[in-house]
Amino acid sequence: MDIRKIQALRGPNIWAEFPMLEVWVELSPGCSQVSHELPGLADRLAQWLPALVEHRGNVGRRGGFLEELAKGIPLAEVFEHVLLELLSQSGAAVTFSKTREDLGKHFYKVAVEYEEEDVAREAAKVALALVLAAADNRPFDVSAEIKRLRAQHEKICLGPSTKSIIRAAKTRGIPVRRLNEHSLIQLGYGSQQRRICAAQTDRTGAVAEEIAQDKDLTRALLKAAGVPVPHGRPVDNEEDAVEAAEDIGYPVVVKPQYGNQGRGVATNLQTPEQVIAAYKASSEESSYIIVEKFAPGSDYRLLVVGDRLIAAAKRDPAQVIGDGVHTINQLIDIVNQDPRRGDDHATALSKIKLDPVAMGVLNDQGVTPESVPLPGQKILIRRNANLSTGGSAADVTELVHPEVAARAIEAARVIGLDIAGVDVVATDVSIPLEDQHGVIVEVNASPGLRMHIEPSSGEPRPVGEAIISMMFGDGQNGRIPVVAVTGVNGKTTTTRFVANLLKLSGRRVGMTCTDGIFVDGRRIDTGDCSGPKSARCILSNPMVDAAVLETARGGILREGLGFDRCDVAVVTNIGGGDHLGIDGIETPEQLARVKRSIVEAVGPQGYAVLKADDPLTAAMAEQCKGHTIFFCRQDDHPVIAAHRALGNKCVFVRNNSIVAADGNAEEIILPLEKVTLTHGGRIAFQVENALAATAAAWALGLPRDTIRTGLQTFGCDMEKTPGRFNLFEIGGATVIVDYGHNPSSLEAMIEAMDNFPHQRRLAVYSAAGDRRDIDMIQQGEMLGEAFDRVIIYEDHYLRGRNPGEIIKLFKTGLDNGSRVEDVIEVVGSVKAVEAALRSAQAGDLLLIQADVIDETVDFMQKYLSSRQAEGRETSIAELLAGLSEALVTAGDKGRP
Repeated sequence: MDIRKIQALRGPNIWAEFPMLEVWVELSPGCSQVSHELPGLADRLAQWLPALVEHRGNVGRRGGFLEELAKGIPLAEVFEHVLLELLSQSGAAVTFSKTREDLGKHFYKVAVEYEEEDVAREAAKVALALVLAAADNRPFDVSAEIKRLRAQHEKICLGPSTKSIIRAAKTRGIPVRRLNEHSLIQLGYGSQQRRICAAQTDRTGAVAEEIAQDKDLTRALLKAAGVPVPHGRPVDNEEDAVEAAEDIGYPVVVKPQYGNQGRGVATNLQTPEQVIAAYKASSEESSYIIVEKFAPGSDYRLLVVGDRLIAAAKRDPAQVIGDGVHTINQLIDIVNQDPRRGDDHATALSKIKLDPVAMGVLNDQGVTPESVPLPGQKILIRRNANLSTGGSAADVTELVHPEVAARAIEAARVIGLDIAGVDVVATDVSIPLEDQHGVIVEVNASPGLRMHIEPSSGEPRPVGEAIISMMFGDGQNGRIPVVAVTGVNGKTTTTRFVANLLKLSGRRVGMTCTDGIFVDGRRIDTGDCSGPKSARCILSNPMVDAAVLETARGGILREGLGFDRCDVAVVTNIGGGDHLGIDGIETPEQLARVKRSIVEAVGPQGYAVLKADDPLTAAMAEQCKGHTIFFCRQDDHPVIAAHRALGNKCVFVRNNSIVAADGNAEEIILPLEKVTLTHGGRIAFQVENALAATAAAWALGLPRDTIRTGLQTFGCDMEKTPGRFNLFEIGGATVIVDYGHNPSSLEAMIEAMDNFPHQRRLAVYSAAGDRRDIDMIQQGEMLGEAFDRVIIYEDHYLRGRNPGEIIKLFKTGLDNGSRVEDVIEVVGSVKAVEAALRSAQAGDLLLIQADVIDETVDFMQKYLSSRQAEGRETSIAELLAGLSEALVTAGDKGRP
């Protein structure tokens, strides 16, 4: 067994609505491929991974997988369950997995839910090695591998603070995206998004953070505002520290002026020797040290969010309790075995460590790490109570006196923080600070939330919810309108059409399509940008008020969707399919399953816009969690009639007008003769694109007048829809430039061309090398039946084929054509276009298939500009104005 490919499906995908790791597994022919054929495999796996007993398997009960393992299942399924268990053991909360035989008899696709991609990829390699070792009866150090995976997971995964905010956001329906390997998180999309970095928001001021970092400046500002603080000052050296301590009066605290997480802090220092030792320890953390008066009492952390006190915790320093048997070192090891303690901030508590400050605290107590404390004897490891240095915390929110809460809120306001961890030292937090000589010793930006989420004792507090409520008002979810468009043909035109309608409504629109990425009409990237990476680019742009995202098959298969949910999903068609024979997609039905992903991502209040007379597309309505609007050129199609009978929405053509129907209610949107894109309704596939765009706009709630204006103004010129039925007259020849590159699009193009007068039909045509042989041959046959002269070309899109192979396949089909008289072979798309334009004569109808859009469109624009400069160009408007008369004349002559 071997792994052929691993790909992370980061968004909703064909397997699930959450991230999945897809592993392509190959089983070697001639070797044992079923579990029961390998003696001892089941027993070894059950011994190595005892928790496999919890895997229910297909039988759906505890121990079900082990039963199936003993009876016999493919090794790919064994790999699936081992991988899932390894990820669970690493610390990920994952439960879903699936295996499907694919790509041939010995190939399988294994999909497993994951949290951290790097951990999942590594776990897949470990799972393969483990299964092979079990199959071959070789030793395998399972514990060591799990320990390594767990360490990697803890290092990479988000900490409790960030996780609590993310959980609260998801509960509110706010989309979440991690922006880097640290804790920078995007909440929401486009112009409605916010960002956090742990417990710091995008509106936490840099100046406020700078102030909070400077403990001496913080103390001075709080004192000036009447907030009780301890007396203290910065010191320059050990002697100055001792002098400051004696001026202030013992006991004192020595700590870095700039620092966090309690590093380098020493408290309750009683002697000059302790001050000197503490100064040296603090100097390891910072060059700037302060000495301040020690305040007796307990250490409290008060969390302020906005203008509210959300939580409070009483913190205890790291300590151990003697048992008369174990040394302090051993007692620390025992305490650190608590699963809540970890080496970093990924766990509720931190492990206790013996650093120089801790050694000083032990020395002050007259003990060493090897000392054995008496039973019940408390040994302090640190005097400060930070969780990051091994401390613990108990929730005391309900005990906080209103005046104490008021001082904490004032402290956060004085510093300017929207989220603040205010450190208070007081004998009793239920008494005003002024009545007990209590003080505020620090105000922390980006405070840790662990102690409030998972306190050592007491009630957990909803701090993540409080932060989300501060960032997003009631009813807000950080979302912008998102429209996803997929299908076989018409995707880009429909995408551009819907984007134009949204722009007319006053929104700044972000759009991705096969022509690039566009923000408010400005192209910011080129090439085919119809994948999830481009979608995320748009959704992370704060200038975008609405997103229209062309969503191609390839991106869904490689990475899943680039969004968690969409408001409208438009599927233009499936028909006979396209890109078949690639990535295991062999049939139109399989292709429909992939493209259905955007329909499954529609929210409960959203809409799927589906082509009624395409069975594979119409069937997707069953998988939509929201509503459906069907569109069709036929007003009496059975799907339209049935949908209307249930009181649902449809868009169709009747009496040569676009009609919107809501149950029995109907409204004429616009006559087709006024819909620019359709050339007066003559181009059937453009009529369908207009219907789809109209339905999408209706689903978005756009005003009827906006829809009508868009239908009248959105055309098929090279600026708005490059390479999508761009129409010109050049030297008396009618020229169409179009990107269509599959049998169904060519069939629609030939049907459209029947509406244009001509003497001869010419075509410039090609296809990318990853298309099936049968598709190229079929298109060759269609060209041979519909055109008099065909120029077949190859360019750099050979995609694994040998030079000349594409042309040969097309010629095989062309040889069966009854109309074609002349076939010309050319290398290079631009050279092919040049050859066609040179040979075109007045009265010809020339189709230029722009398989390489940017190159073809760029050439045509330059070509037309040069002709215009020479005064030889007929405008498109003039061409269209005379089209009706020309059609009548041609009809009189007996030719379309």
